[in-house]
Amino acid sequence: MRITFRTSPALFLVLFGAAACASGTRAEYQRSATAPVAGGKRTSGTDTTVDAQHAYTAADIQFMDGMISHHAQALLMAGWAASHGASPSVLTLTSRITNAQQDEIAGMQKWLRDRHQPVPEANPHGMTMKMDGMEHTMLMPGMLTESQLKQLDEARGKEFDRLFLTFMIQHHQGAVTMVKTLFDTYGAAQDISVFKLASDISADQTTEIERMQKMLASAIFGANIP
Repeated sequence: MRITFRTSPALFLVLFGAAACASGTRAEYQRSATAPVAGGKRTSGTDTTVDAQHAYTAADIQFMDGMISHHAQALLMAGWAASHGASPSVLTLTSRITNAQQDEIAGMQKWLRDRHQPVPEANPHGMTMKMDGMEHTMLMPGMLTESQLKQLDEARGKEFDRLFLTFMIQHHQGAVTMVKTLFDTYGAAQDISVFKLASDISADQTTEIERMQKMLASAIFGANIP
């Protein structure tokens, strides 16, 4: 049985007009979405820019900027372990942190460079920002203050282990918070590289937090850290 649909001239005009409007809307969206950032300047708010095949937002750029500084401080802290009498288990932990976060810093700097964004130095003391013509240093969530860094640098042996674990738990928790903030931002983390990096950081550092909490409990109660 064959069913035939007939379209009146009036209905045809309505459908044709709707299709034309839809086509115009898609074309306008594509022009808007693929427009480059003027002069290589950063976007603001939730504006989205498409570079080649990847969409990214101001939140993605800010995440990369901040995490470079965040990782740089972790490398500074981990670098003290060998010279400050850290236990073998803490040395193993710091070696893992160093290997992972060095590679991630290089990857984040490349991501920014590939998108023609300014690439910040890996500053362990905070992210440098310019406001009103002056430079200001801002700490990312969980980052140690100068006083805390000094306290850790002055510690040795078991005291270094205790402080390192305490401060690195704080530090890792801040990184997890940064990832959550990114994922909670509308339109952010659509770029596959940003999504994968942020997901890996959250998973890896959540696991390390659990491990360090057990190590810290052993250190506090005077037992050898396993």
